Amino acid sequence: MLEVIDFSKKYRNNKHYSARHIGFTVSAGEVAGLVGSNGAGKSTIIKSIIGVLPFSEGTIKVGGYDIVKQPEKAKKLIGYVPDDHSVYEKLTGREYINYIGSLYGATAAQKKFVTDELAVRFGIAHALDVQIAGYSHGMRQKICILGALIHKPKLWILDEPMVGLDHQTMALLVDYIRGYADGEHCVLFSSHNLDVVKKTCDKVIFIRSGEVAGIADLRAQSDFDLNGYYTALSEGGRDA
Repeated sequence: MLEVIDFSKKYRNNKHYSARHIGFTVSAGEVAGLVGSNGAGKSTIIKSIIGVLPFSEGTIKVGGYDIVKQPEKAKKLIGYVPDDHSVYEKLTGREYINYIGSLYGATAAQKKFVTDELAVRFGIAHALDVQIAGYSHGMRQKICILGALIHKPKLWILDEPMVGLDHQTMALLVDYIRGYADGEHCVLFSSHNLDVVKKTCDKVIFIRSGEVAGIADLRAQSDFDLNGYYTALSEGGRDA
């Protein structure tokens, strides 16, 4: 579903690469975690995958579509939850969901599922007709999650989705991520919470100083020492 092939990204006027020779895949039915310290390059990779950042080195494909050459087809398969939870504050939650749904061509049934079922599941149904400007941090995060799922994307991407969530909502999101990836969908998310990553992910891609330091298949080893592995990789160099 997601193929990142020898991808590199250097920002203008920067001598060093923010991401260099990145390569990994996420298949249908998989949950993959992107792990690394602050400044390692995780957000650069994610924003390049969703087509926000331009790049000229390497290839990124979503559902077989090249994000550079076939951006519209590739982006229609992606649902994205940003780390800053940016939303249109003057809209109500319901208006926001309907607007995002219209952008992706979501059906009336898909919109109804989000407002009638997902909103209840994530505890935000009571605020759907309230202007987003009055939402708390956690509520904004939830409405972003609902908006990203409106068109049932093949690839669901979340950038640091657990930050700011209470324990109950975090457990709910972990459970939903796992269930969502069962079958034809897949999920990629970045996180600093290794306990959540181990509980949720099938594979983990470790990023250090803009490069892939290692990829661990957690399905192969149920007792895999994720913390120890991360510590060992981190000692191999310091992220800028």
